Amino acid sequence: MQHIVIIGNGIAGITLARHVRKLSEHRISVISSETEYFFSRTALMYVYMGHMKFEHTQPYENWFWKKNRIDLVKARVVEVRTAEKKLVMAHGNEMAYDKLIIATGSKPNKFGWPGQDLEGVQGLYSKQDLDLLEKNAPNKETCHRAVIVGGGLIGIEMAEMLRSRDIPVTFLVRETSFWNGVLPKGESQMLNEHIREHHIDLRLDTNLVEIIADGQGRAKAVVTDKGDTIPCHVVGLTAGVSPNIAFLKGSGIELGKGVLVNRSLETSAKDVYAIGDCAEQREAIGQRRPVEAVWYTGRMMGEALAQTLCGNPTQYRPGHWFNSAKFMDVEYQTYGWVFSERHKGEHEAHFHWRHPKEKLCVTMAYHRETEQFLGINTFGIRMRHNIFDRWLTQEKSIDFVMEHLRDANFDPEFYKTHEPAILAQYNQERGRAIALKKRSWKRIFSTT
Repeated sequence: MQHIVIIGNGIAGITLARHVRKLSEHRISVISSETEYFFSRTALMYVYMGHMKFEHTQPYENWFWKKNRIDLVKARVVEVRTAEKKLVMAHGNEMAYDKLIIATGSKPNKFGWPGQDLEGVQGLYSKQDLDLLEKNAPNKETCHRAVIVGGGLIGIEMAEMLRSRDIPVTFLVRETSFWNGVLPKGESQMLNEHIREHHIDLRLDTNLVEIIADGQGRAKAVVTDKGDTIPCHVVGLTAGVSPNIAFLKGSGIELGKGVLVNRSLETSAKDVYAIGDCAEQREAIGQRRPVEAVWYTGRMMGEALAQTLCGNPTQYRPGHWFNSAKFMDVEYQTYGWVFSERHKGEHEAHFHWRHPKEKLCVTMAYHRETEQFLGINTFGIRMRHNIFDRWLTQEKSIDFVMEHLRDANFDPEFYKTHEPAILAQYNQERGRAIALKKRSWKRIFSTT
């Protein structure tokens, strides 16, 4: 029986621990300095917004860990000694391991802004960040304005959280349109409108220059590259995240932006692996980024590595790209690849449909010459993952996808569906005469 030690109790580390326990009798220890128990990180915002208590974010009861013989250790690892197969904790204790898995996740980026370490300046990633936001911005009487720096998913979540308590928010986004490095033009423009409709002061093409102190160590204002000084009590730094690996310097484990791993998630050190946000693939997997700070991929890595550790060598094969998120009350889904104008290749063409009144839109990408369907983004319309995963594998054409669009719709019964309007615009723009097929449950649940 081997001792498997996991540093980090996020989705990657805990998925690994659960699957190792299902497959073996190995001794399992999970070390974390963040919280005693695993919680759903994506649900932190709903705690601040009053939709749930923090304990509601825990997927498992507290007795689950003892019953499944998973030892939880509340500690911070400060040194990894790979030659001795030992870990050193901040309080001086040591722990030996047979197999070590690094699953330490991410930390908010800082880019050397003057004043970035003042009180009132924070990110939004950890449970400690949530607690700090409760302290810094309990209400609009204490926090008269917040400034958020960075236009990604964490930034929009933080803006929504603060607005739920009627705190005025100024949102600084360096791009000329929100998230336009990821989204096509039409979708990005729709989100600009949506953010402003929620009474958020969105300032595009604007960079943070400096955070000004109040003389007592707290932030009191920010200065932008447009020459504006914006008084505020809280500054949210949400300009992305990076792997949390500083404690590994000097360990002998080869590092890049993250912990470098091969397809089997092995590091350069014997019996040491890395999974989740902190892992960096040495070789590209299709069009995926070497580091993917995504909940789903962390879970997949945990499942794959558990097989390897339990005697069934398994490479990490994430399959077709997919993700989901929310922008205030608008749900976003993506399957396959739909690149922004900035990043798409010459072969990629887009069809874009937007509802004339509601915040609903669809963008489909296809190969300009072969007509092969490449991917889809949807806002406000739910689609079936299994259907698009199958169509991408089968390399279906864009015409086929449009013809069978009803099969892909996952909106609840009695929701108004928009396939006829989408197809009518598609036919008009492309000179087609495609008719919608009736929904077929046999096709929907088929495995071929």
